[in-house]
Amino acid sequence: MSTQTFSQERLMQVILAPQVSEKATFIAEKHNQIIFRVVQDATKAEIKAAVELMWKAQNIKVENVQVTNIKGKEKRFGRFMGRRSNWKKAYVSIKNGQEINFSEITQGEVK
Repeated sequence: MSTQTFSQERLMQVILAPQVSEKATFIAEKHNQIIFRVVQDATKAEIKAAVELMWKAQNIKVENVQVTNIKGKEKRFGRFMGRRSNWKKAYVSIKNGQEINFSEITQGEVK
């Protein structure tokens, strides 16, 4: 990927939350990947830069980012049909031997 510069304000908004599930735990142990819920219009380069910015104190380096768009399910709410919103999932591969500690998120200086 080319060297791009992104505003720190944008990068702090790209990652919404880590995805915690049985599948996510299995993937984290087996493939050294972390799964995040990200904003719909996030690019792979933005996600990589956001992860490296948020865990700058731990010196986390991202090797690869894979992105999946998840379609919202149709659900019944009483007699009405509703629909959950679509969302985007990012599989972030970090270098071997590194581990993300979610309790130590650094807040980057906003210029």
